Amino acid sequence: MAAVLMREMVGETLRELRMSSGKTLRDVSGQARVSLGYLSEVERGHKEASSELLNAICGALEVELSEVLRLTTLRVGAHENVTHLPVRTPRAAVA
Repeated sequence: MAAVLMREMVGETLRELRMSSGKTLRDVSGQARVSLGYLSEVERGHKEASSELLNAICGALEVELSEVLRLTTLRVGAHENVTHLPVRTPRAAVA
């Protein structure tokens, strides 16, 4: 099973919330006082957001931190409940 990376799950949740609110990266980065590039990295799961940064982003998105964490928990749970089927390796050709 592939490892669940919290930074990716949090990033996906933040991106989903931002897009559903109709805000751009530029809108949120300006309101949260974080660089546009860094916010993009957080959303793509390439950077780990500090608690201070998460609070600032939540403020810009007008959503409670607890809601971001709840949605992220649901996302992680859905990922964990996926049944990974074994992949068969091809058999050697019979001569």
